This record gives sequence, C-alpha cells and structure tokens, in this order.
Amino acid sequence: MKIVDLIKREMVVPALKATDKRGILEELAAYMGGHHPRIDRATLARVLIEREALASTAIGEGVAIPHGKLATVGEIVACLGRVPGGIEFDSMDGQPTYLFFVLVAPESSTGAHLKALARISRVFKDPEFRRRLLAAPDGEAMYSVVADEDAKY
Repeated sequence: MKIVDLIKREMVVPALKATDKRGILEELAAYMGGHHPRIDRATLARVLIEREALASTAIGEGVAIPHGKLATVGEIVACLGRVPGGIEFDSMDGQPTYLFFVLVAPESSTGAHLKALARISRVFKDPEFRRRLLAAPDGEAMYSVVADEDAKY
C-alpha cells in the first residue's frame, strides 16, 4: 500500500493554526470536510475527538495518526497536517507533536484501514523522513517528500 494512494495533493496542510488537541482535530476535520464532498466536518470532528478520548493517537517522535470511520466515505481518505511549532498532544514520549496524518475509513473497512495505519506508522518512524517533512517550505513540497519516500518501497 502506497501513502500517495491515500492522500491527494490538496489534502496537505502545511501550517495548522490551532494550539491544542481539540482545536487541531477540529481544524483538520474542517479542512477535510471542505475538500471532500462526502465528509461532514462536524461529524468527523466528533469521531476524531471520541477516538482520541480512548487513547492518544500521538505515536511519539512528533507524530500523531488521528483516525476514525465514517459511513459516508467509500474509500480511505487521508490528510497530512503540520504545526510548525508543535503542540502538546499527549504523546507517548511526552514530546510536542508536529505532524498529523489523519485517516478516515469507511465503517465497513477493517483490513485496509489497519494496513494503512501500519504503513503510515512505519514510514513516519524514519527520522530523516520526518525532518524533510518539517523542513518542506509548503504543502506541495510536503507532498513531494511523501511521494519520494513511497517510491523507495
């Protein structure tokens, strides 16, 4: 599974403005809802916030993978966001979180959803990949970093 199969160029947000966990989830949900006709921003925000209440999706090393399921989407939809200064996101390592990769899967999805989570988690563990994403000047450059990394596999 390739990450570029999940995320479109327009689904990269290089400078999220929110300063707390709830705000980031709401901002990402609003962005996705504004760029995907089958995603309702309020519903997605609720789903992401409810999932986050179960356990933090911040996997450490400056990365979080918020995820949830919606009945309205027919395939996995993804969005990559960045907070240049980082925020507190209840990360496993206690460090600020800078990169957010949101996955929204159909309610009926199981295998594909889990494969996508595993792939993203594996790629984001690479410190050089994270460094390049953080250094990218804009969303287009961030997308190119993802595409370049995908080409290695």
